[in-house]
Amino acid sequence: MEKGVSISTVMSTNIIALNRADDLERAELLFKRHKIRHIPVVNEGVVIGMLSYTDLLRISFADAVDETETEIESLVYNMFTIDQVMVKNVVTITSNSTIKEVAEILAKNEFHALPVVDNGRLVGIVTTTDLINYLLKQL
Repeated sequence: MEKGVSISTVMSTNIIALNRADDLERAELLFKRHKIRHIPVVNEGVVIGMLSYTDLLRISFADAVDETETEIESLVYNMFTIDQVMVKNVVTITSNSTIKEVAEILAKNEFHALPVVDNGRLVGIVTTTDLINYLLKQL
C-alpha cells in the first residue's frame, strides 16, 4: 500500500447537502433516496454541521413502526429543526489529507464521516465505508 495517498482519491465529490432551513423530512428523504448515512449541513457552501441517519433515529420512532408509516415520523420531525439535531462542532479535513490521517481521525472518534473542505468550501465527504473499500482494493 502506498504511503501518503491523498483522501481525494477515495472521497465522494457528488455531495448531498442540507441547509439549516431544510426540514427533517427532507433529510430523511435524502438519506433514503441516495442510500447514505451522513449529510453535511451548509450555509452558502460553508459547513456548519453534520446530520447522520442515526441522529434522526434518535428523535423518531422510525425504527419502531412499519416502513410505510409516515405519520408518526412527520409529527416528531416537525417538533425539531435541522439546527437542533445536527452536530455543530464538525471536524473537517482538506482534500490534501492522507488516507492514513483520515483513518486515524475516524478511529479515535465516535463518528463515521468527515466533510472535506478546501479554502473554506465543502468539496467532498469521506466515510469509513470509503476507507474500507479503498483497503479492499489494495488487497
